[in-house]
Amino acid sequence: MKTDPPTWHPDPRKPAYAPPAGAVDAHCHVFGPGDRFPYAPERKYTPSDAPKDMLFALRRHLGFARNVIVQASCHGRDNAALLDALRTDPENCRGIAVVDPDITDARLEEMDAAGVRGVRFNFVRRLVNPDPTDVSARLAARVAELGWHVVVYFEAADLTELAPFLRSLPTDVVIDHMGRPDIAAGVESADFAAFRRLMEDEKFWVKVGCPERLTQAGPPYDDVAPFARKLVESFPDRVLWGTDWPHPNMKSHQPDDGLLVERIPVIAPTETLRQKLLVENPARLYWA
Repeated sequence: MKTDPPTWHPDPRKPAYAPPAGAVDAHCHVFGPGDRFPYAPERKYTPSDAPKDMLFALRRHLGFARNVIVQASCHGRDNAALLDALRTDPENCRGIAVVDPDITDARLEEMDAAGVRGVRFNFVRRLVNPDPTDVSARLAARVAELGWHVVVYFEAADLTELAPFLRSLPTDVVIDHMGRPDIAAGVESADFAAFRRLMEDEKFWVKVGCPERLTQAGPPYDDVAPFARKLVESFPDRVLWGTDWPHPNMKSHQPDDGLLVERIPVIAPTETLRQKLLVENPARLYWA
C-alpha cells in the first residue's frame, strides 16, 4: 500500500499562547517507524512515519508537559509502538489502546503497568470494520475492572444508533473530536443539541480539539470554535484537548500545531477554564 505524504507540519510555529504548567496534549499518536513497528495488514491508509522522538520534541516546542497517546487504526491491534512510547517516558505519558476482544487478562495488566488507561472503539467505517457492540460491551466490562475508561470515535449521524450502547457501558466514556458535528448546520442544530443532551450524563467526557478535521472554512478554524467553546463552557469538568498530531488521514492541508495551540484561549476564554481543560481534567482521568 502506498505511503501517504506527511500530514504533520514540517515547521510549526512557536505558539504565542503558553499553556499552563502541567498541560496535557490528551490526543496524539505515534506511527512507526514502520521498519520497527510494522503497520497493520488490514489498514485503510499508510501514514508516513511519525515516531515517539518527533512527538516528544513537538511537546517541548508547544510548551506541554504530558501526552496521552491514542492507538490509531493504521497500527490495528498491535500496540507495540504505543507501549514503547509509554515506557520511554512513563511519568509523562499515558495511553489508549485498541485490543482484540479475546486479549488475556495478563496482557491487559501488562498494558496497565505500562500506562494504558483505556481502550478505543472506532465506529467510523471508512477507517475500520467495527466490532459488534455486544463484543465491545464485554470488553468494556473487563477493562472497567482495571479502572480504565472507553474512548469512542463516531460520526454525528451515528449517534442516535449508538447512544443506547454508549449509555450502557460500565465506564466513563470519552468522545473523540466533539462527536464530529456538522459545522455547516450551526451550533444550534438539532444534532448538536442531541449531543449536548448525551453529555449531560456525567459519565461522558469530550475532546474539543481537531478543528482541522471539521472545518469548512479552513485555518484559523473560526467556524469550529463556537462548537468547542459551547462544550467547554457547558461541561468544564469533562472536557479534554489534544493536537491529534501527526494528523493522520488529512487530505486538505497540513495543520500548524502552533496555530492549534493558539486557538485554545478562543475556545476556553478564561484562565479557570483553560486550567481545567489542559491540566486538571486530564490529570484526574489519566494520572489519578
